[in-house]
Amino acid sequence: MASAKILAVDDDPAIRTLIHRYLSQQNYQVESAGDGKTALELFNKFAPDLVVLDVNLPDTTGFQLCQEMQRNTNVFVLMLTSLADEESKIQGFEEGADDYITKPFGLVELGARVRAILKRQRLVSTPEAEILKLGDLAIDPLGREVQVKGELIALTALEFDLLYCLASKPGRAWKRSELIQEVWDCEYVGDERIVDVHIGQIRKKLEHENNNLPKIITVRGVGYKLDILSL
Repeated sequence: MASAKILAVDDDPAIRTLIHRYLSQQNYQVESAGDGKTALELFNKFAPDLVVLDVNLPDTTGFQLCQEMQRNTNVFVLMLTSLADEESKIQGFEEGADDYITKPFGLVELGARVRAILKRQRLVSTPEAEILKLGDLAIDPLGREVQVKGELIALTALEFDLLYCLASKPGRAWKRSELIQEVWDCEYVGDERIVDVHIGQIRKKLEHENNNLPKIITVRGVGYKLDILSL
């Protein structure tokens, strides 16, 4: 089986070289870039499975680059930055990041985060997977598309995985830890509030007036469920 391909993007040559060398030693195929323009060129040629992406770049931001890279792909993104405040983390997750690690970081931790992300499978790959229809909501697991009354709804890869997970067992109350294990990976070591951020984004995108849609309900003291009783 071919080794995973990783693109490392950081404007600091020392950090970029360190990441490149370490991940190469872990038997990944690695390319690296120091700015957004070069990163996008490599991204299109190299088609990486995962991007280790710095937030502060000389010609763009990692947030913008993350959004652009995920516009037409299901690439995984691990944000790597010196910005440790909560607002920056939430912004990274809102733009589609799968995980977030702050500088200074240890290479062992970086390796563990990378392995955990790559162990995830972008949901439902079996040929038998059928389109889920819940009221006006339709979820196609093979095409990875969500539609409301035939209108495509743009979700990030993580948002799609979360929504499909909830929709696959409507009415079931999921703990945040269960959703993390199901959608991220059991090795995920970040803040469980990452679930809340992505659920909030899904809710915003599915807010269609006068449509017959299931609702994502907060289950107090537990987590979330997809409510279909009102359909």
